[in-house]
Amino acid sequence: MDDPVVIVGAGPVGMLLACDLLQQGVPVRVIDAAREHSAHSRAAVIWPRVLEVLRRTGVAERMVTEGHRIEGVTYFSSGRELGTAWMTRLTDTPYPFAVGIAQSHTERIIEDRLTELGGKIERGARLTAVRESAGPRPVAVLEGTDGGVQEVETPWLIGADGAHSTLRKLLGITFEGEQFHVSFSITDAQLAGDAPMNVVSYCYTPQGSLALGPLGPDVSRVAVSVPHPEGDDPPAPPTREFFQGLLDSRAPGRNTIGEMRFSTTFQVHARVADSYKHGHCLLIGDAAHTLSPAGAQGLNTGLQDVGNLGWRLGGHLTGRLSEDAVAGYDRDRREGARQAAWSTARQSRWGFYTKPAQIAVRDVVFRGAHAAGLVQRAVSPIVAQTTVHYPATDAPAGGAKRRGGGVAPGERLPVLLSGPGDEPSELPQGGWVRVAPEGLTVLLHPGTAASVRPGWAALTRRVAEAARGRAAVVSAGVRGPLAAALGARPAIAVARPDGHLLATLTPEQAAELPKVLGLLAERPDPLTDPVAAAAAATAAPAH
Repeated sequence: MDDPVVIVGAGPVGMLLACDLLQQGVPVRVIDAAREHSAHSRAAVIWPRVLEVLRRTGVAERMVTEGHRIEGVTYFSSGRELGTAWMTRLTDTPYPFAVGIAQSHTERIIEDRLTELGGKIERGARLTAVRESAGPRPVAVLEGTDGGVQEVETPWLIGADGAHSTLRKLLGITFEGEQFHVSFSITDAQLAGDAPMNVVSYCYTPQGSLALGPLGPDVSRVAVSVPHPEGDDPPAPPTREFFQGLLDSRAPGRNTIGEMRFSTTFQVHARVADSYKHGHCLLIGDAAHTLSPAGAQGLNTGLQDVGNLGWRLGGHLTGRLSEDAVAGYDRDRREGARQAAWSTARQSRWGFYTKPAQIAVRDVVFRGAHAAGLVQRAVSPIVAQTTVHYPATDAPAGGAKRRGGGVAPGERLPVLLSGPGDEPSELPQGGWVRVAPEGLTVLLHPGTAASVRPGWAALTRRVAEAARGRAAVVSAGVRGPLAAALGARPAIAVARPDGHLLATLTPEQAAELPKVLGLLAERPDPLTDPVAAAAAATAAPAH
C-alpha cells in the first residue's frame, strides 16, 4: 500500500490517529493550515478510559509521567463541599486516576511519538476542495503557503480540523445542536491557597460556576462562566484581577492567582455532525462533535474516536477487515458523542441554577446521593468515560440483555489494550488481561463460581483450534476485574482491539465459534445473539 491516508488537522486527535495507523504499517500524510501549535488550549484533563486508549500507541505512560495525577472530582456549592467522585476507587481500570496536563504538552508528547514512527506534519498546507475520482477514493485539493496547488488522491480523507472543519463544510454535513447562554473565561495560572490540588473542583454559586483543574502542585486551569460578551469584536483577554475577583466569590476558602500563562474567553456550544462518514471521508474529534466544557470531556471524546477508528481503518487497509468494519465507526461514535453530550449538558445546567429553590434541591439530592454511595457508583464512571457503550446491531427493543449479571454486548470490558512492545512481565499487577492489538480476542471464562470446572481443559483446546487463524485466545481467569465483569457463569467472550465486548457464547455453543468469528471479522459490531446472526449470514445468498 503506497498511497497515504490524508489527515487534515494536526491537533492531538489527528496526530494520535496518524500514530495508530503508522504502527499498523499504514502510510499517512498529516497536513495542518496553522504554522505552529497554539499555546491557548482548552483541554486540561485526561480521564482513565482515555489513558487506556493512549496506551495503544505508547503515549499513556508519558502522559502519566509528565502530567499531574488527579484523584477525583469534588463538587462545591457556594464554597461548601457537596461530595467527591473518586477516580482512585475505580477497580475496573488499570488507570484509577486522571492526569492534569495542558493540551500543548499533550500535543508535544503525541508529536514526539509521531516522529518516532516516521511521521511528520506539513504545516501551512490547507485543504481547499474535495473532488470525486473515478472510484471511491476522494481527491483532496491542497494549497501550500506559496500558493501552489496539489491534487492528492487518497484511499481515505480524515477531517480532524476542529469545530470549524473545512472538510465537514466541503462535504455539506450539517452540524447542529445547542448553544448555551453563557461563555467561559479560562487561564492556566499559578494558584496558592485552600483549593485542593489533588482533585478537579467544580464550584457552583448563584452568580455562576468556576472549575479548577490542577496541572501541577501549584498550577491550575481556572475556568469561570461569564455572560456573553457584547458586540462583535473578540473580547480582550481577561486579567489576573478579573480571575482573582471570581475566585474570591466562587472558590472554597481563600486562594490567590499568580502568574498567568494565557487567558481567553469563548462561547459554549454542544453540536454533533449528523454523519461522521461520507464515502471515503471521515470526521473525528471536534470536527465531528463539540461539547460543553463541563466535565472536561471534549478532547477525551475525540481521543476515544481514535480508539474506535484506528484499528478499524488500519485493519481494512492492511486486508484484515472488510470496508464494512469502517462503517461501524460512524454508528459507534455518534452514540458515544450523544452519551458525552448528555452528561456534559447536565453538569452545565447544574452550574447554571440561580433560584434558591433549585439550588436547595440540587444540593440536598447531591449530598444524599454522595452519602448513599451513588455518586461513586454512578458519577465516577461517567466522568472517567468507562461507561461509554455501543448498541448491539441486533438489540431488541429496550436494549441488549446482560448475561448472568455480566457486561452486555457493546460495553467496555476491563482489559488492557495492547501497547507497542508489550511484554507479559511488564503488564500491571492485579489480574489484568491483554487483548490483541489487531483482530479479535476470544476470552475464555470458566465462571467465578468455581475455580475448577470439569471438562474446561478440553473445551479450551476445542476453542483454541476453532479460533486458529481467526482470533487470539486468552484465559479470563476466575478472579480480577475481567472475571468479575464477565459474571458467575462460564462464557466464551469475543472482544475487539478497543476492549469492547462483541459477543458472548455459552460453552455449549463452542462449535458455532468459527462462524461467529467469521461474521465478526466482516462486521466487528456487538451482537446479542451471535449464533443466530452467523446462521443468517451463512444462509444469505452471496452478492
